[in-house]
Amino acid sequence: MPPAALPPASVTVTAPAPALTTPAAPPPVLRAALARLGAVAPGLGVAAAIGVVAMAVGRLVPVVGGPVTAILLGIVVREVVGERAAVVPGARVAAKVVLQAAVVLLGAGLSLREVARTGTAALPVMLGTLTVALAGAALLGRWLRVDEETRTLVGVGTGICGASAIATVSAVIGASEAAVAYAVGTIVVFNVAGAVAFPLVGHALGMSQEGFGLWAGTAINDTSSVVAAGTVFGAAAASAAVVVKLTRTLLIVPVSVALAVRTRRRARATLDAGGTAGTDRVPWRRLVPPFLVLFLVAAALHSVGVVPAAWGPGISGGAHLLTAVALAGVGLLTSVASLRRAGWRPLLLGGLLSLAVATSSLALQAATGTL
Repeated sequence: MPPAALPPASVTVTAPAPALTTPAAPPPVLRAALARLGAVAPGLGVAAAIGVVAMAVGRLVPVVGGPVTAILLGIVVREVVGERAAVVPGARVAAKVVLQAAVVLLGAGLSLREVARTGTAALPVMLGTLTVALAGAALLGRWLRVDEETRTLVGVGTGICGASAIATVSAVIGASEAAVAYAVGTIVVFNVAGAVAFPLVGHALGMSQEGFGLWAGTAINDTSSVVAAGTVFGAAAASAAVVVKLTRTLLIVPVSVALAVRTRRRARATLDAGGTAGTDRVPWRRLVPPFLVLFLVAAALHSVGVVPAAWGPGISGGAHLLTAVALAGVGLLTSVASLRRAGWRPLLLGGLLSLAVATSSLALQAATGTL
């Protein structure tokens, strides 16, 4: 008898477990951007913190101002904690990128119409003192054996608008942190001296309110010191000085463009050491830094009314804050030892230029009947 057939074995089919999926890796460009952000965040954060503190101190001591305080605090922090590798990349971004952003924002608060509003009587004095400052920086700087970067920065700082001009031109010519720090330090010494001495001299000379305003606006470097000196002399003098100073600030545009062209041509000549520098013209778009073009665009937009006048205080405050953050980055990259190596010569250059600008302004005012 054949054995009974066994029932068919039941086969249990289990569904395969879902495969564990790993999140897709971010694209290489995003990974690089995140890595870059992580590298610069510590130093940029330190520079921003110093900039905020410096602006607060600058409100308490307006003659010195926030940007100058920022560079001094940055140098102090570096000397106290030493040069930290984690801070350097962010400090460099602050000293360059944030600085350029500050310059563009500054342009949005300037009106190209102010040149016409000051009248033709003020322009000869402004142009004359600027010529004295730039020519004196070149001649006296060589005589005193001051390096070219430092004497250029001291010249534009004395002839135009102090720390703001130094910041702008340093970005154009690629000046070293030490040159920027020494130039700013030199300028602030004579800013404070001008704020104190100008009203005394003005009263001794019996100057009018308008005449003193023109003198202070063309011969004192930083806006805060111009306002301080003008306010001490009188309300009308302060108003006139601010208008002249604003117009004088606009001179940074042609000066920066000229320096940008010179810097590019020198770089081209260095590359073409074989004698072909004059045979290949550099396109104009490579001669002028992009941030300077944006600065001009911002100023033009303000001039035609695209930027509302009500934004003026916010734009000015933002530009000063960004400048303070940028100069804090410069301070974090500057060692006291490098300043000691520069010696006393840049300081003497700044003093001689300040004296030359002040006396030439008085002479030009006397010659044009605006004293």
